[in-house]
Amino acid sequence: MKQNINNFMLMGMLCLSMGASAQVGVKTKDKSKSPQVKLDLKKYIDPANMDLSVKPGDDFFEYADGSWVKNNAIPAKETRWGSFGILHEENTKKLLGILNDVSKTPREPKGSLRQRVGDLYASGMDSLTIEKQGYDPIKPDLERVAKVSDLDGVIKEAVYQRTNGVGSPLFGFGVGQDSKHPTVNIVSFGQGGTSLPDRDNYLKDDARTKKIQAAYKQYIISLYKLTGASDADAAKNAETIFTIETAIAKAQLSRVAMRDPNKTYNKLSVTDFGKLTPHLNWAQLLPLMKITGQDTVIVSSPEFYKALDAQLAATPIADWKTYLEWNVLKGSASSLSSPFVKASFDFSAALSGQKVQAPRDERMSGLVDGSLGELLGQIYVEKYFTPAAKAYMASLVNNLKVTLGERIQGLTWMSPETKARALKKLAAFTVKIGYPDKWQDYAGLEIERGDYSGNLRRISQWRYNYNVSQLGKPVDKTRWGMSPPTVNAYYSPTNNEIVFPAGILQFPFFDFGADDAVNYGGIGAVIGHEMTHGFDDQGRQYDADGTLRDWWTKDDADKFKIRADQVVNQYNQFTVVDTIHVNGKLTLGENLADLGGLNVAYAAFKKTKEGKSNTKIDGFTPDQRFFLSWAQVWRSSQRPEAAAQRILTDPHSPEQYRTDAPLTNIDAWYKAFGVKPGDKMYKKPEDRTKVW
Repeated sequence: MKQNINNFMLMGMLCLSMGASAQVGVKTKDKSKSPQVKLDLKKYIDPANMDLSVKPGDDFFEYADGSWVKNNAIPAKETRWGSFGILHEENTKKLLGILNDVSKTPREPKGSLRQRVGDLYASGMDSLTIEKQGYDPIKPDLERVAKVSDLDGVIKEAVYQRTNGVGSPLFGFGVGQDSKHPTVNIVSFGQGGTSLPDRDNYLKDDARTKKIQAAYKQYIISLYKLTGASDADAAKNAETIFTIETAIAKAQLSRVAMRDPNKTYNKLSVTDFGKLTPHLNWAQLLPLMKITGQDTVIVSSPEFYKALDAQLAATPIADWKTYLEWNVLKGSASSLSSPFVKASFDFSAALSGQKVQAPRDERMSGLVDGSLGELLGQIYVEKYFTPAAKAYMASLVNNLKVTLGERIQGLTWMSPETKARALKKLAAFTVKIGYPDKWQDYAGLEIERGDYSGNLRRISQWRYNYNVSQLGKPVDKTRWGMSPPTVNAYYSPTNNEIVFPAGILQFPFFDFGADDAVNYGGIGAVIGHEMTHGFDDQGRQYDADGTLRDWWTKDDADKFKIRADQVVNQYNQFTVVDTIHVNGKLTLGENLADLGGLNVAYAAFKKTKEGKSNTKIDGFTPDQRFFLSWAQVWRSSQRPEAAAQRILTDPHSPEQYRTDAPLTNIDAWYKAFGVKPGDKMYKKPEDRTKVW
């Protein structure tokens, strides 16, 4: 997950998971004050969820989670199901409890936290009004596009849509941190202009891709017909839009290429940028985009803009009008009346395999959290997050930080010079736990109870205006990239910070009643994962103050690359669906973080009383419980359609391989489960990858 104002840049954040934004609370038992905690009767490692007929050294994921996967079908409204999905379901119930309370008959002052949260939810649940309106909310947008008559009008309409909460056609844009001057905000231009999740959805020629393309064209046809277009015109529009977007996709860099922070850091003067794009006069356009006084910008892919500019000139104006109409339609379809919502879901289902749409209240819960997360989050943490949880988490983070420092000191492949700089970076980590110290107040954002479409438009406008207002101001490092209830965590390289929202502190990640093996194998590995992101193939290129700057000796960088390539090669071997393999280069950062995080968490666990003992709980040794805890975090199954699409877009490997692959490189796992030569997961000691 990335920050919405920087979604086209290299990486606003490096996350634990790109899956369901599951969100939950925590228990209130204060373990931080009592290291000798009596365990609950709950089985934190339950053999009933395991398939004990499978040798752990043959398929650890199946051994640890096999019975659970077999006995828990994916719900029709989900594209995958597992630990994250269950937490998401539980937390949605909690958020709905809050939302149903604050959205009762209006009783809060206009502009207050509860009024805006409650009325946004109420407006989204007002299906009678939404159905009555049909597509009236976007008719003025469609009428405005219809009046475009020349290329200048096309470009100005694209700017209008961006600045007025309609859509983001043609390219990516925003204000964010300058990677080489991380205290400074700068204007950045990225790739964009397409609708399908990845450029390969346009460019590949296999049967699966053709099926997605056909579904996309049918989606376009359906929305146009709902606005009154004939069958023939709707079909013609679908071909026009697909042709335009395919040409744009051809100009885009791949996701793997975009992972190189130096490749995507191209600082240009506004004048020089304009020379690349003679039809896009940035000196004139930037003020229309509410950017004034800016003389330099960062462009992620200059070649993309050169190609886009040529395409602007070569494509008929009538085709561009169709493309701009489509940006209005696709951006609003899921919030209009039910025929539009159904068409939007049908297309989404073709991509993901989802069988039925989630209930409206669940969708609105997610929308409110995604739109007003730090207003809803204030109510959430007051009810579900305790000071004891924050204190325990701070203690655990410190333990893992000390342990990672010790591991860096002990590296045999790294020189003292680079070690010193790595330790300096580690010491400079900022740690954020639970919720922001300074809440976003969304000043000036008005939410009206009976105006769902207007609310969504005003939210989009507010986000844009807030983002561009940061230009000329110092970077606000108090801001968060996730809402407090989110079950996830992230590392920001330009802030050199690790962030753990309140929602992550819940079983199977953490429980006050659990033994240390369970908590270190769960939340401990999460902490280690985010710390390791600071030293993965991307994060390692940023120094202690978040500057994109090379602080490695060449010899050490070469040694790191050898180890990273070993990880790439290991994951490239894994098959996901049919003949589709994991993309080891795309997933490298997350795979390194999983391997490093698990190693650091295990080393920290071995310092605890339980980690030093051999006392069994529920028939498992402490070390076995640690690795089983890790496995149950990733307990999951997914639909084939979702699995195939994730390979193109998700920098995280599938959960089975997130479970198994790191273990094959950890000596302690072999010892804990007696894994020997001949077992399918066995790797010779000299072949086991050691990085952090």
